[in-house]
Amino acid sequence: MIFQSCISTEYRQHETRSKSFSRHRIKIRTTNIFIILSIILFFIQGFGLLESGCVSVKNEVNIMMKNVVDVVLGGLTYWVFGFGLSFGNDPSTTPFVAIGDFMLDALPKFSNTTGSRSYNRPTAKNASILHEQLDMGPVFATFLFQLSFATTATTIVSGAMAERCNFKAYCLFSLLNTVIYCVPAGWVWGDHGFLHLLGVVDIAGSGPVHLIGGSSGRYEEGLEALPQGSPVNAVMGLFVLWWGWLAFNSGSTLGVSGAKWEYAARAAVMTVLASFGGGIVGLFLPFVVSRKPKKFQSYDIMDFINGILGSLVAITAGCFLYRAWEAIIVGMVGGIIACFRLASIWGVLAVGIFAENPVPLSTTSGRSGLLKGGGWYLLGVQALSCLCLGTWGFFTTILILWIVNKIIPIRMEEHEELLGHELYLDKYIAMKNRKEDLKAHMPKSGKMLHLGSPTRVYPASSIKLGKAGRLVLDDQLQQNSLDSSVNGNNKINILENFSKKEFDSQPTFAWVD
Repeated sequence: MIFQSCISTEYRQHETRSKSFSRHRIKIRTTNIFIILSIILFFIQGFGLLESGCVSVKNEVNIMMKNVVDVVLGGLTYWVFGFGLSFGNDPSTTPFVAIGDFMLDALPKFSNTTGSRSYNRPTAKNASILHEQLDMGPVFATFLFQLSFATTATTIVSGAMAERCNFKAYCLFSLLNTVIYCVPAGWVWGDHGFLHLLGVVDIAGSGPVHLIGGSSGRYEEGLEALPQGSPVNAVMGLFVLWWGWLAFNSGSTLGVSGAKWEYAARAAVMTVLASFGGGIVGLFLPFVVSRKPKKFQSYDIMDFINGILGSLVAITAGCFLYRAWEAIIVGMVGGIIACFRLASIWGVLAVGIFAENPVPLSTTSGRSGLLKGGGWYLLGVQALSCLCLGTWGFFTTILILWIVNKIIPIRMEEHEELLGHELYLDKYIAMKNRKEDLKAHMPKSGKMLHLGSPTRVYPASSIKLGKAGRLVLDDQLQQNSLDSSVNGNNKINILENFSKKEFDSQPTFAWVD
């Protein structure tokens, strides 16, 4: 009896130590996620800087407002229903959509009282996405981590709709865009998801984030790219995104315990190597493919930026599954086909080509890529993932944009586009109505009055734009040749007269490049 009692006591002590160690690992994992999350949130700032640098100055404030809207409105709807549609644990959950955990508010795990603090066991309503009754810390940490992915997917869309989308319509779209992201995210990352059950591998979101976001953009071929308002802002945005991407990929190991910290470090290094490959392509490829004589060739900083961004998008799906040289190749191909949609498709497919199972982790469920002797299965399910995610993103976006357009017209009016968001909608300059402020926005050459910087816009109607300014007078486009002989104060008076008009009246002029 004494011997059995000693064995029983030893077993209970061992079990207690095991539980304590397990809880300690959970705390470390949760703390790591919060640290990574604080860095990932800079992603939004990076996209904001990048997009504001790519648009004209007259639309800079508006594009930054859209990025804030993505976090506020998109984040709210993700808490209300997005998280539940991705990772809910209700019995009615299917392989195609999850149910449960709506308006998430998990409670602590244990039921006891320590001082004035009361701990209650969670109900089914508060069940965790890990299908276990964990502490509320890991549940909330996972929610915030996934929230950063959701807002990033929406932010990608804001860049695709820049300078032509009605701001009110965009706010409504940001609310509804959560549906576009959260359902396929559950397919890939949810325990219930049919792509997850098939063995699809996407570590940090090449498919659910970048392919969905890229498929939600609006395209029109044959148009020359808009001139940049601030290339410096675009480059600064690249650096912020570069830094945030390291946290994005290395943090997707969801912990630093055991072998996870080693693969987190590997993910960061492979991400950097891939960006080197994409940067090299973006730096030299434009000169190789250019048909212009060498003396007439010019360099566009956006080629460099897009090359690096394309490589980062491509490496995201399998960031710690590659060898070093493979990561560079993945990045170079991603840089060639930049940016989001094609680069994300390549990133997902590259897992099926180069991936190795990261022992002792089971990221690929023991499978390897085609070139690693794993056969065609992994490549096949990765291709199926691209097909499903791309199709879902494209058609659901069309449906949601159609609904939004019925409520609020998505496209800005022609005169609104010509004038720009800051003057027409945000009243950024018009409300100031001070000559010294207006003089600061005048070109030194005196050849044209522009609101911040020379800008070329493409309104809905077919207008052939030249290098000279065009003046909108009573809905009639007239060629206006302004040169240095025109007194600058007269130009300022024109703008002052507009600022005295009623805001809701159609402006009588607008300047374009």
